[in-house]
Amino acid sequence: MQATKAGKQDSAAARAALALGQMLLNSGDAPAAIESFRMAARSGEAMALTMLGRIHDRGWGVAPDPVQAADWFRRAVDAGEAWAMFNLADLHLSGRGVTRDTATAHALYAKAAGHGHVQALNMLGMLAESGDGPDLPDAADDYFHAGAEAGDPWAMFNLARRMIETGHIESALGWLGRSLNCGFPDYWRAMAAGLAGHSDSRLRTLAAQARARTAAAATPAPDHHQEPPSC
Repeated sequence: MQATKAGKQDSAAARAALALGQMLLNSGDAPAAIESFRMAARSGEAMALTMLGRIHDRGWGVAPDPVQAADWFRRAVDAGEAWAMFNLADLHLSGRGVTRDTATAHALYAKAAGHGHVQALNMLGMLAESGDGPDLPDAADDYFHAGAEAGDPWAMFNLARRMIETGHIESALGWLGRSLNCGFPDYWRAMAAGLAGHSDSRLRTLAAQARARTAAAATPAPDHHQEPPSC
């Protein structure tokens, strides 16, 4: 009974340290955030390991160090943390801090998707489409559709893009319209660039709407949370 109670207290303390680390990081106090994340990690909080990896990967308050980032991500992957799987896959896909290895990237994205990581489905689609993974190119549509249905705006955009390429613009418009409401400034900016200048006026209208949303977005306080909005 006492051991169970102590375990619950340790878990609660780890979650509190993780939340505090996130607040400190968002406020710009990276050194204090790192200490808080380390405390959470020592208590077994896998997301804290991932956040330490993100800090070193992105250079939030420290010099960027993808090698050290990869080490933190590996530790979090061993603990079953899906975002660490995704982030380590990104490193292997780009070759930052690790050997560029699309097979390893694919395996990690697939593992992340198996743990419910929606954005990993989009990346599996991108690998299939480019021929850099073990899947046939036609599998890209299945991955993009699964990611779109799960609420990832990037997957919605890529699914719509492929629909436009095959002349199914009406279906594409539906997904693009939905993605506007699921998106965020970086996504709206990419969407506007991807649709600008298209011959179909409806797609140009969506591009204008995406630009307007980007312009209207108030400049927020830095938010280093892992997961972008989805719907």
